[in-house]
Amino acid sequence: STVALARSGAWCVAADFSLGMLRAGAGRAVPKVAADALALPFTDAAFDAATISFGLRNVADPDAALAEMARVTRPGGRLVVCEFGTPTWAPYRAAYHDVVLKHALPAVARAVSSNPAAYEYLAESIRAWPAQAALARRIGSAGWTDVAWRNLAGGAVALHRARREGSRADGSTG
Repeated sequence: STVALARSGAWCVAADFSLGMLRAGAGRAVPKVAADALALPFTDAAFDAATISFGLRNVADPDAALAEMARVTRPGGRLVVCEFGTPTWAPYRAAYHDVVLKHALPAVARAVSSNPAAYEYLAESIRAWPAQAALARRIGSAGWTDVAWRNLAGGAVALHRARREGSRADGSTG
């Protein structure tokens, strides 16, 4: 997502805990920083926005990571979290959890992956992840306001957005 945001004219920094992920993106023309989401190596209010895509589930303490992203985002700045969600339509939710995550994903992983256990973790982490409203409450508790989300793929994925609490030095809220 950092490269797409940079193409829009934003100045972006890709931060990842995994050196392997940073190496995989070495050819992408954005600055890269090895960083722990629980202790970001940036000054307070350094950025206009913070984003995380399909990674918040993998952080040891998602609530602390959300607060840390708030710390490095200027007052009035924005947050976007793209993460797996809970499908909203009960029959789809049941099929998604019981067929896709329990059976199809592991079967595909066994057939094509050199590390099928990683896909078992993926399915488990998706099932254990909070639904959209619960994640929105957690985002709000971490220093963000105006929290909302938009469901994608029937709610199997959700884009959460929020604003950093407080106002800018000029008195506006951004």
